[in-house]
Amino acid sequence: MRPVYAAAAVHVPAPPEQVFALITDWPRHQEWMFMTTACQVGPDAVEAYTGVWPLGFLDTMTITHWEPPALVRVTHTGRFVRGLGAIRVRPERGGSRVIWAERLELPFGPLGRAVWPLVRPAGLALVRHSLRRLARLLPGV
Repeated sequence: MRPVYAAAAVHVPAPPEQVFALITDWPRHQEWMFMTTACQVGPDAVEAYTGVWPLGFLDTMTITHWEPPALVRVTHTGRFVRGLGAIRVRPERGGSRVIWAERLELPFGPLGRAVWPLVRPAGLALVRHSLRRLARLLPGV
């Protein structure tokens, strides 16, 4: 099945080093990522739970590329979320530009593909909401 793509970006009024440090401080994800807690479970392994127990899902990830303060790439390896993700941080006048991109294999086969056009706008809205929360956590430059 073909993967689907989703991406969002935000300006953060802080230098890339601060932004990248916050993004990759996995336990702090709950401060900015919608309904998500995360932790590093190995040198290159992260687990994130999105939802309110028992209604939610575990997103297991392997960190495949680590380039502070510019880029972190992961491979989603869970039962529900599979595919590739990346968060890039670029210097920008007055701070940084954060770009969050995902190439995902949808769960539930043809049903997942059929529902994707309905779910995608809400998913992107939640990603943009999370990125705006991230931006508010860092002081301006």
